[in-house]
Amino acid sequence: MRLFLLVLTSVLCGTSVALDNGLMRTPPMGWLAWERFRCDIDCYNDPKNCISETLFTDMADRLAEDGWRELGYVYVNIDDCWSSMERDQQGRLQADPKRFPMGIRNLSQYMHARGLKLGIYGDMGSHTCGGYPGTPLDKIELDAQTFADWEVDMFKFDGCYSNASEQEKGYPLMSKALNATGRPIAYSCSWPAYQGGLPPKVNYTQLGKICNLWRNYGDIQDSWGSVLSIVDWFFDNQDVLAPAAGPGRWNDPDMLIVGDFGLSLDQSQTQMSLWAIMAAPLFMSNDLRTISADARRILQNKVLIGINQDPLGIQGRRIVKEKYGIEVFWRPLQNNVSALVFFSRRSDMPYRYHTSLKKLNYATGNYKVTICPYFTICGDFVSFCGDFLSFCNDVSPCNNFVSFFAFSVSL
Repeated sequence: MRLFLLVLTSVLCGTSVALDNGLMRTPPMGWLAWERFRCDIDCYNDPKNCISETLFTDMADRLAEDGWRELGYVYVNIDDCWSSMERDQQGRLQADPKRFPMGIRNLSQYMHARGLKLGIYGDMGSHTCGGYPGTPLDKIELDAQTFADWEVDMFKFDGCYSNASEQEKGYPLMSKALNATGRPIAYSCSWPAYQGGLPPKVNYTQLGKICNLWRNYGDIQDSWGSVLSIVDWFFDNQDVLAPAAGPGRWNDPDMLIVGDFGLSLDQSQTQMSLWAIMAAPLFMSNDLRTISADARRILQNKVLIGINQDPLGIQGRRIVKEKYGIEVFWRPLQNNVSALVFFSRRSDMPYRYHTSLKKLNYATGNYKVTICPYFTICGDFVSFCGDFLSFCNDVSPCNNFVSFFAFSVSL
């Protein structure tokens, strides 16, 4: 696998209809507990890794002190298994008192004092996916106000233990209830994932009016196969998904698992790069206390973050899918530039891929090219084949060697 980016002249216009709360005009970035830490509540035997305020304050400290916050990683998101098994006497959700003794409001203030934001999780069914108290229809307004009172900045609404009729009522109702609190709370909906992710069951026009981001596919697992299945689904269905995304309304292919156990360095670079092309939310789920230098370098790459955070907010597309395992992905960026990713699914050896800007649907012109390294430089990146707009490149299989480059090209 190998990838590089081209900045090319193009004029693109788009329209969007987004939830009118002014939030998440670029894809949100931060850290989320679920994939790495799941529902570990055994704080006696595993005090550093259980779902507790210690875990979240530890991650907040790392975001604030290790350079993450300045790059845009500002959300610290609690997922399932944070609450007590019972509501309080007033019917409100409450944090588990042993694992969160300071309470959620104080935890929010801990984040805010460090320039960070706190996200929290709920479920519109009778119970959360992990079996904790849910937020049925008659509790939506109460819970929205509770989150606002706690000074929470983001709310993820899952859909376990609810049916289609309840979801159709509950997801829009929660959007209205959050806005009615007067506190800006970004809203993440899992609704389309429970509807199969595609029209006609999913109404993306409606979704963009009520949610800031949404999960449309299954949960990511700590494996390369899981990453590939998500990439395939998103790009196989790009004609439906790409128009739905834009400032304030994002498709969410799920967490970045870079720095965990299931991906090689090459595969980690690929996930980060394709999430940048997809204009995906960048929520890491890893242990920032022990993350490797290589994983940190990938996740803190300013070029990829810049592509991901491009203010146009246009989701990238796959524009080439060759029968011999080479794929090309494209995303338009501001200032008439665009990004290209070249990706090999081959497992045998590097493949000499010949193409041209013309074949990739770029207009003929005089281009200025600036090459910017992403991760590693190994030999010559591109040899132009004859004319300036043609080039050939050795695209390595994913389990072999990867290098990442950026072209800045302008007329």
